[in-house]
Amino acid sequence: MISVLNVDKSFAKGRKALDDLCINVDRGSIYGLVGTNGAGKTTVIRSIMGILKTDAGQITIDGQPVYDNPEAKQKLGYVSDDPFAFRGYSLKEMAAYTAGMYPSWDGERYKALTSEFGLDEKAKLSSFSKGMRKQAAFSLALAVRPEALILDEPIDGLDPIVRRKTWKYIIDDVAEREMTVLVSSHNLREMEDYCDHIGIIDNGHMVIERDLEDLKTDVHKVQVAFRDREGDTFAEAGKDLNVLHRERRGSVDIAIVRESAEKIEAAMRPHDPAILDLLPLTLEEIFIYELGGDNYEISSIIK
Repeated sequence: MISVLNVDKSFAKGRKALDDLCINVDRGSIYGLVGTNGAGKTTVIRSIMGILKTDAGQITIDGQPVYDNPEAKQKLGYVSDDPFAFRGYSLKEMAAYTAGMYPSWDGERYKALTSEFGLDEKAKLSSFSKGMRKQAAFSLALAVRPEALILDEPIDGLDPIVRRKTWKYIIDDVAEREMTVLVSSHNLREMEDYCDHIGIIDNGHMVIERDLEDLKTDVHKVQVAFRDREGDTFAEAGKDLNVLHRERRGSVDIAIVRESAEKIEAAMRPHDPAILDLLPLTLEEIFIYELGGDNYEISSIIK
């Protein structure tokens, strides 16, 4: 559905925001794009929307290049952290403008959404709070019935009840229409609840792109203590494992291991461990380790 292939983008003074970046978002999936501040998330989203022209590579929506292509852009809905509105416009006037740009506009759905959010469509958008502007933006974007919905820090500023309600609308569209969602957010706990695919970017390039469940089941925190305390039993047991980090606390070895639980247990059990605990990492822990390991808050994972 959304393909970002070998994309480069530089700004003033040669600063490279995107570096040979590749992203693949399948139709009907919810794809979470995560990275530190300045990693390039907003740049790639603005490029996907056709707002920015890339220096190299190609971005397509359903096989169509998106830049300078109104037909491809009409397939996209967009909600940013700071939703745009023309100065002095009311929500009703923004709805009329949006309806004129999108043949897929659904006026009945727009009415239902604004009513559900409790928005006064005659009020000036400039008088809305940040949370209300976000709700207005979602009302407009979902009323377009887009094939793909692009979200850049979309839920910030919404209270928990509205957040849950908004995600319900999104998930219903994914289930009913196979709408594709690309969402960038710092709220990794929420991303873990709703996304089925994750891409972690750093300095404009992809670090890892995986199905979320596969990613979580392939990386474990291992806590193990062996009855035989002579020598380095963990080193012997783990010699064929992909051990990303290890430290010893008394008689207990604690490690981050990128392997399946079955393979880790098969390696450890023959060495007669007194304690063997395998814990899946959260998305936040995986994010921390993938973007720095020993030099990046590893203490928050190994604890």
